[in-house]
Amino acid sequence: MLNYQQYAENFDLNQAAQEFLSGDLNALNACMECCDRHALPGRIALFWQGKDGGKLQYTFTELQKRAAQFANFLKANGVGKGDRVSGLLPRTPELIITILATWRIGAVYQPLFTAFGPKAIEHRVNLAKSKFVVTDVVNREKLKDVENCPAIVTVTGDKGTGLYQGDYSFWAEVERQSSSCPIEYLNLDDPFLLMFTSGTTGPAKPLKVPLKALIAFGSYMKNAIGLQPQDSFWNIADPGWAYGLYYGITGPLLLGQPTLFYEGGFTIDSLCQIVKDYNVNNLAGAPTAYRMMMAADQKQMQKLRGQFRVVSSAGEPLNPEVIRWFDEVLDAPIYDHYGQTEVGMVVCNHHGLAHEVKAGSAGFASPGYRVVAVDEQGNELAYDTPGILAVDLEQSPMMWFGGYEESRKSPFLKHYYLTGDTAEIHQDGSMSFVGRSDDVITTSGYRIGPFDVESALLEHEAVIEAAVIGVPDPERTEIVKAFVILADQEAASDKLADSLSQFVKTRLSAHAYPRVVEFVTELPKTPSGKIQRFLLRNQEIEKQKTQLNVAS
Repeated sequence: MLNYQQYAENFDLNQAAQEFLSGDLNALNACMECCDRHALPGRIALFWQGKDGGKLQYTFTELQKRAAQFANFLKANGVGKGDRVSGLLPRTPELIITILATWRIGAVYQPLFTAFGPKAIEHRVNLAKSKFVVTDVVNREKLKDVENCPAIVTVTGDKGTGLYQGDYSFWAEVERQSSSCPIEYLNLDDPFLLMFTSGTTGPAKPLKVPLKALIAFGSYMKNAIGLQPQDSFWNIADPGWAYGLYYGITGPLLLGQPTLFYEGGFTIDSLCQIVKDYNVNNLAGAPTAYRMMMAADQKQMQKLRGQFRVVSSAGEPLNPEVIRWFDEVLDAPIYDHYGQTEVGMVVCNHHGLAHEVKAGSAGFASPGYRVVAVDEQGNELAYDTPGILAVDLEQSPMMWFGGYEESRKSPFLKHYYLTGDTAEIHQDGSMSFVGRSDDVITTSGYRIGPFDVESALLEHEAVIEAAVIGVPDPERTEIVKAFVILADQEAASDKLADSLSQFVKTRLSAHAYPRVVEFVTELPKTPSGKIQRFLLRNQEIEKQKTQLNVAS
């Protein structure tokens, strides 16, 4: 195993590009890098299992053919270089085909989480100016309420059932097309993904991911995930979000490794079955899933002892008790990784590189990055001093994020990218996460912008004003709590609170809704009228302290 310190000190971007990419840096294509170059006889790209237990597998050669066919359909309907195609699909083969087809013709893929409601979908596809939305029968219903919805391609039932008038049928259109489609080559700075990241003072912001990011994705898979050719890898994160898309699809396919899709929801029974059936020995996901494993029947969990060679955790800080449990019960090393949609994974405990792993530390800067803690003026702070975690742009050749497409506030200060999180950098170079310095809520590994939830609440006729925060939760890290001011004629009740939660759940997203609603008569605000969410958070902290004192 390579030594982290030596590898990081001798990092060279050109050498990394040669290691993870096959093409000229001025003639790149993500479909070529993640599919075509690996299309060797019998080489598996995807293992898929449906909710009903049905199983399929696709080789890189089969994906190459199907992606070329769907790419020809997109081209025939006016999609070209730089155009956006949105995917509202669960973990199915059609999702990967859609992504590869979009990349093949130089277009840009934009993911949509399947739990999104019409409002969240509408915001993204309209800002993206998407030419098509590819969906399935289950999610197609939501698109009826999306204003200015792009053309729709639907994956229908076995007999073509579920197709709306005016929609294109995915497989019918694929089968009509030639399996020969030329690659559209781009340069290193051209985008291949359009992501949206939750904001605190406005709706989700779009950002372009350039082809240069492939180098960082490959490095993360090899050095942090520690992916080896003989591994059976499963990233349980949803590909509607960055971690699942970057490192559950793009990363493993880039290295020519198969990825694993399970279409059903995450349960302990499904976890045990999938792990055993596919002999998974390299697992990645969020602490929420790992805490569910800790809470499960320990006799059932003991059956997985020795199964995992390595386990990776991302999305929120990894609790020390989870690390201890994995060691004692499963005999598996679980390492914490830190990153964001904007920059990928930039601080990791690396499975593929040798360095000391400290409890409570997110690890060391990924090779090709320099991370520091700075104050609000952009001055670097001394070791062990909490500050804003930042990426030094002048000494981070792997950095690919160039800013948001729609945002008045720049995330850059001097020559630093500010993550918005608070951390300490220690003398040995390791980083410890302290907390969030913005209002973004992290629940079950998902980042939620309070503005989106507040906006959805305000659409309800009973609501005059609303403020949303995250409150600590032992299982989900945080849950969403809403403070609501009602219209004069409305009366607060448990029934109304539940109705508001369900309203947001249906309108916005199945994960981004308030699990707790408190009715109030006023909200703390600045003189300019901006809601001071930090005061609400402080209020909740004091309330919890009081409850603990009473209980003790």
